[in-house]
Amino acid sequence: MTLRGRLTTAFLVVVFGPVLLGSIFVALTVATVSQDRTSERLDHAVTTVRTGIGAICRQLQAAADAVAVVPAADREAVARQLVIRGLASDIQIGPAAGADCAAPAGQPATAIVATATAGSVTITATQAVDGDFLARLAATSGAGIAFGVRHAPESRTLSAGPGQPLPLTLTVPKSNPTFLYAVLLAVVLAAGAAAVVVARWLATSTTRPLGDLAHAADQVAGGDLDTRVPIVRPDELGRLAATFNRMTRELKAYVQALTASRDQLRGHLAILGETLSSTHDVDRILQVILRTALAATGARAGLVLLLDPVRGQLVPRCAVGLTGSWDVPEDDLPNLRLPVGPGVLGGVAAAGEARRGPGEVGSIEPPCRTYVAVPIRAPLVEDPFTQTEPEPATLGVLALYDRVGGDHFDDADLRTLRTFAGQAGIAVHNVRVHEEAQRLSLTDPLTGLWNYRYLQESLRREVERASRFGRMLAVLVLDLDHFKEVNDTYGHAAGDVVLGEFARRIRIGLREVDVAFRQGGEEFVVLLPETDAYGGAIVAERLGAAVRERPVLVETRGPISITVSIGVAVFPEHGADARRVLDAADDALYAAKNAGRDTYRLATLATGVPEVIFDPTTTTTGGPQPPRQARGR
Repeated sequence: MTLRGRLTTAFLVVVFGPVLLGSIFVALTVATVSQDRTSERLDHAVTTVRTGIGAICRQLQAAADAVAVVPAADREAVARQLVIRGLASDIQIGPAAGADCAAPAGQPATAIVATATAGSVTITATQAVDGDFLARLAATSGAGIAFGVRHAPESRTLSAGPGQPLPLTLTVPKSNPTFLYAVLLAVVLAAGAAAVVVARWLATSTTRPLGDLAHAADQVAGGDLDTRVPIVRPDELGRLAATFNRMTRELKAYVQALTASRDQLRGHLAILGETLSSTHDVDRILQVILRTALAATGARAGLVLLLDPVRGQLVPRCAVGLTGSWDVPEDDLPNLRLPVGPGVLGGVAAAGEARRGPGEVGSIEPPCRTYVAVPIRAPLVEDPFTQTEPEPATLGVLALYDRVGGDHFDDADLRTLRTFAGQAGIAVHNVRVHEEAQRLSLTDPLTGLWNYRYLQESLRREVERASRFGRMLAVLVLDLDHFKEVNDTYGHAAGDVVLGEFARRIRIGLREVDVAFRQGGEEFVVLLPETDAYGGAIVAERLGAAVRERPVLVETRGPISITVSIGVAVFPEHGADARRVLDAADDALYAAKNAGRDTYRLATLATGVPEVIFDPTTTTTGGPQPPRQARGR
């Protein structure tokens, strides 16, 4: 059987079957309801009549009491007034004419009386029971009322008694449901005919759109996203067809957007790969990673923070689309530091676990409606000694805010962001490893000072800067006196201690802008930017005194006394380029050595013979002292 036949049969069974059963039930119910309604009408009429007669009794009693309470001289007038107002048919002052709210004894039930006593006088209020009285009761109760006692299926009898002085019979008309039965039969036959017609129409009108929808679904499954279903009527099937058409349009748009997003993501990944392979600028790398993450997740804004382990703070390195107090220039971002621990970002950095949810962030964090934040971790590196992979260190936090077109970030966004955080962790780790390797390649492992390779680059750079701005640059070449004897006498281990302590004293005696180098062996070089010959001489004297006045204490060897010879040259006075000024300082060093060591000499211009710019007769500590009129530092 086809779907159309099944729908027709089901409709007839579901609709016409209950109609037949309902008609039988209604026929049986009508008779019962008719009888019950007659009984209810009689009960209502009895209650109404009893209530009405009781009200009349109370009215008569109130009238009698009203006459009784006034002075004797006014009773006749009050009685007439109450009768005129209709509160009683008659009010007699004298002997009682009957019992309260009862028919007069031995007389037909033609009146209702109520009495009141005022001293020795009895006031009797009477309500006549006549045809008009009975008509009013019938109109109020909705039933026919007559005197006497009668027995019939559609009647009810009220016997005389206290509070009910009148024997009455109440009658209601009998219901005749024959016409109702005929109407019910006609309705059942009409409903049956209509059910057959409607069932056939419903089956046809339902299956045809479903067939069109099934055909369209097959077309879409085959890849034709331009297929549309005709909308015949704006009913549920019409809405289903409209929804199907909207779904195919949105699916087509989504496929196009997904294709464009895939191409865009490929472009961003290509830029990311090129950036990672071509630069060690961590800020540029993080900027590319952040923008790629924004494009991949559709977030409105993002932020990358790196951990400062010394201060225990998160330092913003790059941001996109932030608002409020975080909408600052890129150079001002490091000033907006966050503590590790409190808030969302601090909690992610402290626990090393990702978080996402509504914008329940601290007041110092970027404002948002929703967020997702993941830790940036260093890559896992196996320990060569324990053959284990330690827990990766947290380097920072990558956070995105307010996904465009969505209420919250989902699990897919979280996985995507973790991928970019992993790339950021690798990039930051590689940059730091590169910087550390570069630092190690440019520093002397024994003294911690810059090495000869970095000396060449720094001297060239400082000479270019001094030449560009018209400034001076002092170059000091230092050499420990008789250092070979220290090694021969105390051993090379003691010599290494002496070199390390000498380097430490050099660093202490310099400004932050001054740079010290170990050129090789026991020879060192110091660059003093924006310093003339006089300033260079002062530094040379101070360094010589710092070495001379305190012997170096070596464990197991005791104190070792050392001195240093220093040559001083100034750019551009003693050399027009980096090589020449360094050679001039080196020549001045040999002049200091030839002068007996533990002193310094300043290079000269024409003859190349180093000069002493101070009076040697004032020397008290192995080196000449500067005159008071000299300039410098």
